[in-house]
Amino acid sequence: MTKNWIAVASAEHVRIGRDGGFMQVNHGKLAPLKRIHAGDVLVYYSPTEVLRKPDDLQSFTALGLVKPVDPYQASMHGGKFHPFRRDVEWIKALETKIRPLLDHLEFTRGKTNWGYQMRFGLFDISRADMETIAAAMGVATLPAP
Repeated sequence: MTKNWIAVASAEHVRIGRDGGFMQVNHGKLAPLKRIHAGDVLVYYSPTEVLRKPDDLQSFTALGLVKPVDPYQASMHGGKFHPFRRDVEWIKALETKIRPLLDHLEFTRGKTNWGYQMRFGLFDISRADMETIAAAMGVATLPAP
């Protein structure tokens, strides 16, 4: 059974992954990636444009399907950083603000502290929420679960 996930990262980091066909979460940790499986749908939420530079971006910035490749370790910054990644088939989608969707998503509806769960970096959501987000991002249909 496929799942639907929200991953959290700055838009700058999401775009690097989108351009490279991969995803990372929680600063490259392996454990969260083991919860994700091939065929799962993933959307990135970016609270900011750049890590540790507060702004009010608060947008969904990428949408994709997890490929059937196990998590693997990459090397970055001249071998000084070795994050774990998963390959993703990114779907062409528009970056979309979350605020207009807050009353329409199960995981945020009626919650004043809706951003709290984003602090965990990765969490699953309902298929209905994923379809709502995808539609707002200009994606008419998602692959069948």
